[in-house]
This record gives sequence, C-alpha cells and structure tokens, in this order.
Amino acid sequence: MPKVKTKYVCSECGYTAAKWLGKCPDCGSWNTLNEEVEAAADVPPLKQKRASGAGAPALPIGDIPDEAASRTGTGINELDRVLGGGVVEGSMVLVGGDPGIGKSTLLTQLSANVSRMGETVLYVSGEESARQIKLRANRLGAEKTGFYVLSENDLSIIEARMQEISPRVMIVDSIQTMYRTDIASAPGSVSQVRECASRIMYLAKLSACAVFLVGHVTKDGSIAGPRVLEHMVDAVLYFEGDRSSQYRILRAVKNRFGSVNELGMFEMTGSGMKEVANASELLLSERAHDASGCVVMCAMEGTRPLLTDVQALVTPTVFGNPRRMTQGIDLGRLFMLLAVIEKRAAITLYNQDVYINVAGGLTLDEPASDLAVCAAAASSARDICLPPDWAVMGEVGLAGELRAITHADRRLNECVRMGFKHVILPKANTRSLKAPEGLDVHGADTLFDAFKILGMYRPKAAAK
Repeated sequence: MPKVKTKYVCSECGYTAAKWLGKCPDCGSWNTLNEEVEAAADVPPLKQKRASGAGAPALPIGDIPDEAASRTGTGINELDRVLGGGVVEGSMVLVGGDPGIGKSTLLTQLSANVSRMGETVLYVSGEESARQIKLRANRLGAEKTGFYVLSENDLSIIEARMQEISPRVMIVDSIQTMYRTDIASAPGSVSQVRECASRIMYLAKLSACAVFLVGHVTKDGSIAGPRVLEHMVDAVLYFEGDRSSQYRILRAVKNRFGSVNELGMFEMTGSGMKEVANASELLLSERAHDASGCVVMCAMEGTRPLLTDVQALVTPTVFGNPRRMTQGIDLGRLFMLLAVIEKRAAITLYNQDVYINVAGGLTLDEPASDLAVCAAAASSARDICLPPDWAVMGEVGLAGELRAITHADRRLNECVRMGFKHVILPKANTRSLKAPEGLDVHGADTLFDAFKILGMYRPKAAAK
C-alpha cells in the first residue's frame, strides 16, 4: 500500500506547504491553504507524454509562415464582438461570473447556433444531468439543433467521447467539477483544476477543437482555483450584472486573438439571452432630464463608443468627515477630482457628502470621464440642471487643465447618432477635428472654462 501523505495547497497561487498556515507565504492571501491528500508512489513514475511539436527546431522569426487564425461565427454578434470576430479553432476560452448570471444559458445558445451551421458540438456538464440541460434547451428552442450532451466529470471518459465525436466546439461546465482518477485529490482542488485544464488544452490544440470552460468565482469576483488557470487559456470572459436586473455585460479581460477592452450587452429574457444592439439608447433610456447632477459622456469600450449617464449627488454632511462613495468610478480618482474642483473652480465641497454613480452598471476607468464626473458634481453642488442635449468629455489635470482624449471622432459621431447637439471637448482635440454636421463642439482649455460654458456660475437662486 502506498503511504498516504498530506499537503496544503494555496487556492490562489498553487503554493504547497507541509503544514497549514493562515497566510500564504508566496502570494500573501489569507485562509487559502486547503488540505489535500496525495499518495506517495511506490513504483517509478510514468514517462510523461511529450506534447505534439516537441523537439521542433528553432526558426528565425522571418521564416515562420504567416497564418491567419481560422474563426467560426457563433451566431451571437455581441459574443463575436467580445471574442474578436468569432471562435478561433483550437482556442480555449474561460467564462466566469456569479451563479445564476446566465453563463450556461449563453453557452447553450452558442451550442445550438453552431450546430445549426452544420458543425459538431459537445456540451459536457459535471453539475447538471442531461435532462436538466434538455429542459433548458426546450426553453431556448434548441432541442432539435442536434448538439451532443454528456453529463460526466471523469476526464478520461470525456476524452474518449471527444475522440469518438470529434467536435468542432466543446463546452465544459464547469472546470471545477472535472477530475482525473490518477490524482488523489477532490474535484475543485488546485491540482485537479490545473491538471484537468492542462489536459483539455492539449486535446484542444491537438484536435483544433475550440473549448469553452465555465469557471466558478469566489466571493470577491475572481475565478476560483489557481491563478495559472487564467494564464493557460487564450481568453477570459467575465459576465457582470445584478441578478435582479435583466441586463448583463460580457467583458473580455484577456484575449490573445482580439481586444481586451471589448464589451457585449445582453438582456436576460424567458427565451434566453437577447442581444442589445443599441447599447447607448438602452443606457440613456431612463435618464432624468430635469434633475441636477446628471451629465452624459461617451465612453470607449474597445472599438465601441457608448453614451452613458454619469450621476452625482452632493449634499451637506451630517458627519465629522464627509462621505465619498462611488459606483463605476475609482474612489481614489474621485478624491483627486474633488480637490481639483475646490482649488481650480472655487466650488466648496469639503463639507459635502459626494456620491457618484455610472448608470447601467458600466465601469469607467478611462481619463476621458474626468470632466463628466467634475461637471456632475458641480451641477449637483450648484443645483443647476444641464440641458439634455449636451455631452461633456475630457481628461482633467491637477492644474485644472483639460487634456486631449483618444477616438474623439468616434465619440462625436455617436453623440450625433443619439441626437445630441452640443459637446464640450478639450481645446486640443478641436484644433485637428472636423465636427460632424449638426453638432456644435465647444473647446475648453481649463475646467473653469468648461464650467462657464455650462453656466455653472449662475446665481443659485436663478437655477431651475
């Protein structure tokens, strides 16, 4: 009988320790070392299989042939946009998100669409029975599309079925439920997740089958399991959104075949995920036109311009220290912008609570949102409503200067398409930019100039 040994493995970085520790010495995470049992081998270790291509000669970079990646459309335009134009053969994509956010629903729709195109699809589930998947397919109208369903979590059986069917696309739901019988640890452990993902990646590259892995997330929103999992895959997609809301955002945080800033929007309905083609119209559909503190700006998500509503609420504080809270904006960035407003625009905020929200669940991390945040805060502080057909965007420096932003032409075209008449931009952008017809572009050198254009210095009694 082999001797049983116990080790403790960090679920964040894979660090192995002989005894339990409260803090991982490698990555510094707390309470992440989990106990695993391993069997010490009494026989010589088996020779590892060499991956295909091992031993190939090194080539000069100029002698390597240029080959464009072969892509297959999924029939879901928003998903194709996030993937960079479609599914690349032999790629491995990791899809993460909170429970109930819609990961399995979207991947079932993907399986049905690819099957309708005449391709073979294998849907592997280690969490649901085949009957449960059939019920979801009936709800989505995908019961007659012909994709294969396998309810199994033993990787050796999955590999055998994969060789029998030779699918073009395979879904694994989820990677944390898969296990290999030659590893003495429970499914979901660091070693099981790492080795199962490595084997699936080898099979995907060998057979040119595109694989989608569903990954569980931890309470802080990151993919559960070792961090090496995200390094192994070709793309990492995150589903975002509140389960109580009908709208979902699919965002790429890693993509070897496309942009990492692309975003797709979906609406969760009874018949599955419905694409939201006009995201700007959706984000502005419930905008308040007669309330102070509401400013529209155009954000760039990859190559896609999106108009969004930046909201601010400034109210006198009842605490010793004023509160600052944000949703969709970095809190540290807000502290800096409020200091600039006080110093350069002479608006008192040190005794005011400030709340900032980006409507629609978007996260604005580009500098072009600075001017919109400042204008929203000043509008609420002065209780002055901005005209509904105005949009503002620009980067704000510590001296109160406005700096040029990227993709100004695309942003202006989106503003025109949505019916806006006036836009405030940094003056550096207006020097080399031709304004679209029907749009009045106002250039401003400083934050003070932008506030004067918006009428922020009218007497408070005259504000409507």
